[in-house]
Amino acid sequence: MTATEGLLVPPGHGRVVQTPAQHVTFKVTGSHSRTASTFEVVVPPGFDVGAHVHTRSEELFYVLEGELDVLAFEPRIRTPDNWQRWESSSGSRVVRATPGTVIVVPPGCPHAFSNPTETAAKMFFQASPPPDHERYFEELLEILGGRAAGSCGYRGAAGAL
Repeated sequence: MTATEGLLVPPGHGRVVQTPAQHVTFKVTGSHSRTASTFEVVVPPGFDVGAHVHTRSEELFYVLEGELDVLAFEPRIRTPDNWQRWESSSGSRVVRATPGTVIVVPPGCPHAFSNPTETAAKMFFQASPPPDHERYFEELLEILGGRAAGSCGYRGAAGAL
């Protein structure tokens, strides 16, 4: 990618990181964008990322397929378990996100997602600034003993690999 040529990542392309927990395809990395890393994430049935907070990162989730339970607010009381029952001081509760749902999480905002269904869900996930989440997925790969697959498969606007 250059200042005069964009980036095109066709379906099925991008570096894949697969663990028992998630299947993540790196679509846009810090080497391609100064503003955000972009991933396609398949969330298996039963997966729960758990409630957490990022001090630096802003995240955007867009549900493509399936359903996810999602939290993106400061609860009245942070309990160490069962974030699915949390409620904000304004009355916000965990929602079931379906295809087309967008969730934006600013830095410092508690958030979580899980797939309580019997079917895998797929989401478009963007995190800023790069490469924070790229590193996170790499570390997760090492911890969980997953595998990294294949070539980047990135193409510039002209189509050259």
